[in-house]
Amino acid sequence: MRAQVTNHADSSMFDWLRYRHLLWSLTWRDIRVRYKQSLLGVAWAILLPLSMMLVFTFVFTRAVQASSLMAVDMPYALFAYTGLVPWTFFSMSLMGCVNSLVANRNLVTKVYFPREVFPLSCVASGFVDFSIAMAVLVALMVYFHMTGDWAFVIHPSLLFVPVIVMVQVLLTIGLGMLLGMANLFYRDVRQIAGVGVQLLMFVSAVVVPIPKDGSTLALILSLNPLVPLIGAYRDCLIYGHLPATGGFLYASVTAVIVFVSGWVLFRRASYRFAECI
Repeated sequence: MRAQVTNHADSSMFDWLRYRHLLWSLTWRDIRVRYKQSLLGVAWAILLPLSMMLVFTFVFTRAVQASSLMAVDMPYALFAYTGLVPWTFFSMSLMGCVNSLVANRNLVTKVYFPREVFPLSCVASGFVDFSIAMAVLVALMVYFHMTGDWAFVIHPSLLFVPVIVMVQVLLTIGLGMLLGMANLFYRDVRQIAGVGVQLLMFVSAVVVPIPKDGSTLALILSLNPLVPLIGAYRDCLIYGHLPATGGFLYASVTAVIVFVSGWVLFRRASYRFAECI
């Protein structure tokens, strides 16, 4: 029996495609559960990053007057929201992946199917919220363009945005599989990951720019692959040019390494999932 399960674990990376209908069902279930008995429903996909943008805009432009924001050559609300939308996608998807195996313990112990569908469904449901929140970003861009605070120019760099999203998805899936598997074996991983994700936001250029003074701190912060990814969104959507090749290439290579590592380790350990539930 164990040999049979091990063979499944060593099967093709694309084995989950045969179970895409299950993936779709789990994704739709996650979306329904998230907004079930909610007065505002899917509007929360917009309100979460929008409310955070309003809070940070007040804090950093009215209450604190942070000197680091002098480098932001656009309305701060637009700067913050452009970072918060992909960040919310990353953080919500990642935390869903962390708990995906434990939350689906009844299915994990059933007959064989690729367990990858659990973290994949979390990322897919997060992508739905991401797509909805991006509509508000478009509205903000139109608003600031019309008020004259910022000028939007249609640029071919907009066509590069799907590539940025793909890199972010790979990074999220890879980390999600690693942390979801770790949380199955050690349940306190979920709490540690929750604290880590909250702290990570402030060193990922989401609401405050990363210093570019060549200091040791700036160098350390630049090792975070989310920094060039979030910067790439701003470059393509707001500044109208392609992201810096070096930074984006580093983020892409890191995302691929994390994705492949997470996928391989997840599949190799999948035969132990049922006994650890």
